[in-house]
Amino acid sequence: MRLIRIVEHPTVERMRVWWIGLTPRERVLVGALGVLLTIAILVFGVVKPIQASRAESFADIRTYETLMARVHAAPALGPQATGPQQRTGTAAEIVTQSAAAFGLQVQVEATPTGVRATVADAPYDAVVNWMADIARTSTLAATRVDIQKRPTPARVFAQIEYRG
Repeated sequence: MRLIRIVEHPTVERMRVWWIGLTPRERVLVGALGVLLTIAILVFGVVKPIQASRAESFADIRTYETLMARVHAAPALGPQATGPQQRTGTAAEIVTQSAAAFGLQVQVEATPTGVRATVADAPYDAVVNWMADIARTSTLAATRVDIQKRPTPARVFAQIEYRG
């Protein structure tokens, strides 16, 4: 039979000597401090980070569930059977027809590559919606857009060149 001898580390021996040198009252205080320190490390080093991670995970789950519900509620994407009616005619006629639909007074002049439409004073949202309508309902493409703010709020001067 072999004899196993446990060799103590010098630091452990110093701690043991220090502990033995304490009075019983000091031992209780140091022990209580050790317990409090251990509890604080467990709470702030383990429990709080786990709770924060859990709350963040639940928030992510709610976000993804909301997105998934929106995706399921949305209509199917794909070619629409009833798209916007395509405008026909010359570029000047298309621009004038579309402008009239949005209540805009537009001056149209021919350019070597297409037409230039000028709106002297109109609501900004009507001008933007008019441009979107032309893009959606015709083959005209805007090559140059100049929109300037007017002194009246939400009113603009617009000059758009279309190629088509």
